[in-house]
Amino acid sequence: MTRDYSKFLVPAGSKPLSKRAPTPLELLGWKPYFSQQIPIEELDDASPVRVTEVHRSGLRVLGDGIDTTIPPGPEATVGDWFLLDGTNPADSTLLDRISLFERRAAGHDRKRQMIAANVDTVFIVTSCNRDFNVARLERFVAMAFEAQVTPVILLTKADLCDDIGPYLDAAREISNRVVVEALNAKSAEPVAKLAYWCTPGQTVAFLGSSGVGKSTLVNALFERSVADTGAVREDDNRGRHTTTHRHLHFTPDGCAVLDTPGMRELQLTDVEDGIAEVFDDLVTLAAQCRFNDCAHETEPGCAVNQALKEGVIDAPRFARWKKLASEERFNTTSLSARKANDRSFHKMAKAAQKQKKR
Repeated sequence: MTRDYSKFLVPAGSKPLSKRAPTPLELLGWKPYFSQQIPIEELDDASPVRVTEVHRSGLRVLGDGIDTTIPPGPEATVGDWFLLDGTNPADSTLLDRISLFERRAAGHDRKRQMIAANVDTVFIVTSCNRDFNVARLERFVAMAFEAQVTPVILLTKADLCDDIGPYLDAAREISNRVVVEALNAKSAEPVAKLAYWCTPGQTVAFLGSSGVGKSTLVNALFERSVADTGAVREDDNRGRHTTTHRHLHFTPDGCAVLDTPGMRELQLTDVEDGIAEVFDDLVTLAAQCRFNDCAHETEPGCAVNQALKEGVIDAPRFARWKKLASEERFNTTSLSARKANDRSFHKMAKAAQKQKKR
């Protein structure tokens, strides 16, 4: 799949382009993509609202002069847009998304868990200490590529590290399509370094494991406390888990900022293209193998194995690619089978109800 990644890379010193004053809805992230889904005859009476929090009791939504709660929906997540039905909020229409982050939920039930919708830029946060993990960063970048969301890797706690060079080098080697920034989350650096992406009408999300400074970065953008933070533990130099649920905040300038709970485990599903784009050099090399279904193990004519022997490619990176691709195939297949089983069960239940009525 060929995609345009020019938007992902930002020249040094770039500044956001000036625009006209945004409308109240645009300050919430409203775009022409959403208005195009509303029939012309309904435009004047339409009341678009955006989900800012998801609770078991309902969805908190904001609109132009609207701040209310609507009944929960199984297919809604933070960042979604609804066309509000003022008479019967339960009948509100969920609009198609520009982007969606989801993963396989933890546990053995193999359900999909939606993380956020309609995000423009994702800040993948890790710290310059024992939390730094290249494999985990590759997973987040693959998820961003699949959703066609701009990924930016942020290395926090740079002020507590004697030498951030190795961390910067390792992060930059993941993909030449991803900007990497090192910063002190408790300083004025976040406002300056993240300004390009945090413009009015844009939606940014902070993703990463617990304690890497996501909430501290959110507070830095607002220049006040809007998200809870925790102190760093002395034994391993890691922070404590503070954010307990996803919450969409809005800066005074009109940038939507999503803080999320930490995710140490990120099981990917339906991100085959995203993985291929993170490891595009290995995918290109694999296309030169003699057999189309080459497993890159003992097959003759394997271009990947030949490159490994010659030291052309990095063996640990190759191992991570195979593991991630295999995991993604398993999760995608498992979740598809579960979905099919759920459909069959619902059909059987409906048939039983009809038979009972007869």
